[in-house]
Amino acid sequence: MEQAAAWLSGRTVATPVVRSPALDRLSGARLWLKAENLQETGSYKYRGALRAVDRVAREGRHRGVVAQSTGNHGIAVAAAARTYGLAATVVLPADAAANKVARVESYGAQVVRRGTTVEERLEEVQRLHREHGYAVVDAYDHPDVVVGQGTAALELIREVERRGAGLDALVLPVGGGGGIAGACLAATGRDLAIVGVEPVGCDSLGRSLDAGHRVTVPPAPTLADGLRPSTVGELPFEIASRSGTTVVRVDDPEIVRAMVLAALHTALVLEPSAAAGLAGALRIAASGGYRDIGVVLTGGNVEPAVLAQALAGAATVAEEGVR
Repeated sequence: MEQAAAWLSGRTVATPVVRSPALDRLSGARLWLKAENLQETGSYKYRGALRAVDRVAREGRHRGVVAQSTGNHGIAVAAAARTYGLAATVVLPADAAANKVARVESYGAQVVRRGTTVEERLEEVQRLHREHGYAVVDAYDHPDVVVGQGTAALELIREVERRGAGLDALVLPVGGGGGIAGACLAATGRDLAIVGVEPVGCDSLGRSLDAGHRVTVPPAPTLADGLRPSTVGELPFEIASRSGTTVVRVDDPEIVRAMVLAALHTALVLEPSAAAGLAGALRIAASGGYRDIGVVLTGGNVEPAVLAQALAGAATVAEEGVR
């Protein structure tokens, strides 16, 4: 982790840690928000993708890379591949958000749409790997991806300590689990709780931790399209389970509320998947027991229509910040 953080320094944006007195009042805790929505490509996925694609380029055995994604990992892989002059193909769901498709293509990558499940996308990735010989940059089970994404959590932990405080809890949204696994590694040796946040009905990690083995969950409808993999990754589950990770579930109204609160009180635009992390932090803060809660705000690539719909109810939510 330390080596990855040093290598990424200067290659990625050192995103700010944001505080909000209004959110602190609302939550009853001190919230430390790592604004990875301001990262290159609009999400923390760029950290892991750049690290992984760099390895492919240095090894020199592949002329391109292929990855499956609901959006942000694909955007990040496309951007990293362009940096190294490699071809890139990204497999997205058939119903992928238009803005994320456009972002992938803007970096010169080819987009292939396949199905609506991660299993269908992984099948297509393997077909393309066999056909073109491209290196697979897995979104969940690639060690470089896990460690790279974990550097966002490490920067957050260090910045809080630099300011004379210490986190009691570190919160991240969970899709395939690469980010939460990286956070577990970043927190090694520190006494803080690691809390994953999943949408209601998309809680593979939560159910897997309860069962003691990976559990497949047919994804339920949710605004947080980046948090809908049916099964948490094997490597992330292994790391999270031995690190004492816990999970909270949030619903769409909580996610929308978090999007609005972030916009009103921090001037940050979050996509629903990132807002889920803030919603989870507000949930655990309300339960008490945590004074300093760190949240990695994982991305800001929100569809304009989704943002507009969320902000349509902003007046009601705004009243919470002045009570």
